[in-house]
Amino acid sequence: MVSNSLFDNTEVAFKLKTDSELERAYFLFKMIANEPLVRIGTAATKFALNLHLPVEGLIRSTVFDHFCGGVSEQDCMPTVDSLYEAGVASVLDYSVEGSEEVTQFDATLAKVLELTHFAEKKPAMPFSVFKPTGFGRFKIFQKVSENKELTEDELGQWERIIGRYTDICSAAKKCDIAVLIDAEESWMQDAADDLCEEMMAAYNTDKPIVFNTLQCYRWDRLDYLKEQHAKAKAGGYKLGFKVVRGAYMEKENDRAKEKGYPTPICASKQATDANFNEVMQYILDNLQDISLFLGTHNEASSYLAMEVMDAKGLFKNDSRVWFGQLYGMSDHISYNMANEGYNVAKYIPFGPVKDVMPYLIRRAEENTSVAGQTSRELTLLKKERARRKL
Repeated sequence: MVSNSLFDNTEVAFKLKTDSELERAYFLFKMIANEPLVRIGTAATKFALNLHLPVEGLIRSTVFDHFCGGVSEQDCMPTVDSLYEAGVASVLDYSVEGSEEVTQFDATLAKVLELTHFAEKKPAMPFSVFKPTGFGRFKIFQKVSENKELTEDELGQWERIIGRYTDICSAAKKCDIAVLIDAEESWMQDAADDLCEEMMAAYNTDKPIVFNTLQCYRWDRLDYLKEQHAKAKAGGYKLGFKVVRGAYMEKENDRAKEKGYPTPICASKQATDANFNEVMQYILDNLQDISLFLGTHNEASSYLAMEVMDAKGLFKNDSRVWFGQLYGMSDHISYNMANEGYNVAKYIPFGPVKDVMPYLIRRAEENTSVAGQTSRELTLLKKERARRKL
């Protein structure tokens, strides 16, 4: 039986935090809980960085060090090692976003390849990760998704995107490292999904190496999963899926309204939660064909997954089931589950401070908008401060 108070153990949850790091976390989440403050802070940060004002040191010592592993992979290693001692694996995520330059796409590929080869010799790092738009322009994915004819130049760009996907997936297969491919906005996702499907058919012949991402705030994802399952069984390959709730809800609803098409997003938070749990249940019912990386900060879904595993008589550390949370968030889930023997990984973003800012701003805004997330973090931090008599 799974204890329904597992996540209340703050001593385990925050055992890696020094007193000063605990105080910083408490301060940060108090700031994030204040929506007007987040709006002003993000605007001021963007303004300061654009004017090249000397604010990187301040950012580095507060929000960056809490949510990121460092500016380089070497910088992240002390964190990776200390997490692994606590039974938590790491997914190093090179979080440089928003570039449209070929040189940046090639640099991102080189970085992900480097991390994949590095991870081969480091059991603490069983996964690589990349975003589709880290390997090519959004507009190209969108045109392919919309079945629009590509110009000769665009066709060349698309072929280079396929080449980058192939390079990383073949390297992951050789290194026996799974690669998680993130999902993005729905109007470019069909092209990314189709490309990921090709990679799965090519590289998941023995076991899942390539994992696609299902954003369960999209109401069509369970049907898509079932369709992919049928194709994989017919094609004789395995599937891997990272299952998340999703990150672009407001943007998706706004675009659907503006363009006059039905929104791809579930009608409510409850519908999203139900969809997420159904997708999770379907994969847990079909582990012989599909491996699961459950990316969630939701306590109820985490408890449900543990209960299903228990009911099915699965080992807690079944290699086909992983749980993942973002670095700097939901430590009460990550460390308590790892302490119980489940496979747990932290997504650890890294990169130059200025380049990682879009990621950090999104984190702050998401924490502000997710009801209950920040208040739960604050309650637990307050409890641990009291336990330590800070």
